Amino acid sequence: MITTHQDYLIYKLSDEMKGHTKMDPDLFKKLDVKRGLRNEDGSGVLVGLTNIGNVVGYEVSPDKTFIPLEGKLFFRGYEVSDIIHAIMAEERFGFEEVAFLLLSGRLPDRDELEIFKKMLVQNMPLEKNTLLHIIEMEGHNIMNILARSVMEMYTFDENPDDVSIENLMRQSIELVSKIPTIIAYAYNMMRRKDFGRSLHIREAKEDLSFAENFLYMLKGPKYTVLEARTLDVLMILHAEHGGGNNSTFTVRVTSSTGTDTYSSIAAGIGSLKGPKHGGANLKVSDMIEHLKERIANWNDEKEIEEYLTRMLHKEAYDHSGLIYGIGHAVYTKSDPRAVLLKEMAEKLAIEKSRSEEFEFLKRIEKVAIETVYKIKGRGKLMCANVDFYSGFVYDMLGIPPEIYTPLFAMARSVGWCAHRNEELNFNGSRIIRPAYRCVTDEYDYTPISER
Repeated sequence: MITTHQDYLIYKLSDEMKGHTKMDPDLFKKLDVKRGLRNEDGSGVLVGLTNIGNVVGYEVSPDKTFIPLEGKLFFRGYEVSDIIHAIMAEERFGFEEVAFLLLSGRLPDRDELEIFKKMLVQNMPLEKNTLLHIIEMEGHNIMNILARSVMEMYTFDENPDDVSIENLMRQSIELVSKIPTIIAYAYNMMRRKDFGRSLHIREAKEDLSFAENFLYMLKGPKYTVLEARTLDVLMILHAEHGGGNNSTFTVRVTSSTGTDTYSSIAAGIGSLKGPKHGGANLKVSDMIEHLKERIANWNDEKEIEEYLTRMLHKEAYDHSGLIYGIGHAVYTKSDPRAVLLKEMAEKLAIEKSRSEEFEFLKRIEKVAIETVYKIKGRGKLMCANVDFYSGFVYDMLGIPPEIYTPLFAMARSVGWCAHRNEELNFNGSRIIRPAYRCVTDEYDYTPISER
C-alpha cells in the first residue's frame, strides 16, 4: 500500500529497475557469455587448479563426447567412500582425520591425530564477549548469526590480517573448532527466546569426538552411538566438494583480494545460505513432508508418479516445476555422497523405527528419476543428490530444521579454509576478476533543469 511520497518513490524505482534488468537472451549465446560460469554443454568453465578436492561425474572422450560415470569424490587424492568405509569398519570417528588431511595435504599418523583431536576440542570454547554477543543477539536465522559471530572473531584475533602460512593454519583450526559451538549456543538461545526453554551452555569435552561434542553441546548426552557416527559421516561428506561449488568459489574469490580470513569465511557462509546451494536440504525436507501428506498409499508407485508428474508440470507443490534433491551439475549416474548417506540413513531408520519413511524416500527417488526421463527425455542423466537424504537424516538425529544449513557450514568450513590457504599461498595470489560486457545504449547527459 502506497501511503507516503517515500512509498511512491520506492514503487517507482522498483518498477523502473525491473524494466532496466531485461536483456535479450540471444545476446548471451551471440557474445559467448558463460552464464553461471557454465559452458553450453553444461560443464563448468575452468578457472583454476587445486590439489584439494575432485568431483567426478563423467569423462570427456577425445571427440568431446561426455561419458557418464558412477560418481566419485576425492579428498587430496583419496576416494571418500574408501575413507568412510574404512572408518566404519574400524568403528571410529573420522571427521578429525579428514580435517587434518584437507588442511595439511596428508593423512596423520596415530599420535598426530590424537594431538590434532585435542587441539580442536581445546579451541572450541568461545571468547567471553562472543558468547555474550550470541546470548544478546536478536534474530531467527542461525546462518546470519553464524556469519556475524565469525566476523566478530576478527576483533579478538591478535594477528587477524596476517596471511603467513602459520597464521592461516592457526586461524583455520580455531574457526573449524568454534563454529560448532557458535551454532549450538545460538540455537539454544533461540529456543529460550522463542519458546521459553531453559538455556544450556555446555562446554566441549576432551573425551568426545567432534561429532559427539556438537550433539552434546546442542542437546546434552541424549544421543546414541549410531547417531554420533551418522553425524560424523555426514560431516565428512559435506567437508569438501572441489573449488567450483558456489561457496568455496566465493571464499577463493574473496581470498584472492587479500582480505582477512574471517571476512572470507563469512562470505562463504552467506553464499551457502542460499536455497540454491546449502539451503537446498530445507527445500527437499519441505517437499517430502508435502508428499507424505498428499500421497495416500506410500507403496503405490503409480500414485507417486502421477503426483510427481503434476509437480513437473508446475501444477502441484510450489509450482516451480522442480523435484528437489534430484539432479546435479556434475554427477550423472550417482552422487557418491547420496549413496553413502543412504547407507547410514537405512541403519538409523531401523534404530528409530522409521523404515517405512525410508522406503518411501527410496521409492520417490526411483520414481522421480523415471518420471523426469519420461517427461523431459534422457538428454541429461539424473540421480539423487546429497540433499535428498540429508534432511531425513538430520530429522532422525533430532536436529531442528533451523540448523540444517548451519550444520552444512560447520562441516564445509574445513574445506573453505583449505581452499583459502591454497589460494593465498600456491596460486600466485592473483585477484580473481572475470569480465562483464555492458550491452546498454549510450546517452548524452541531460541537465536536471531540462528533464
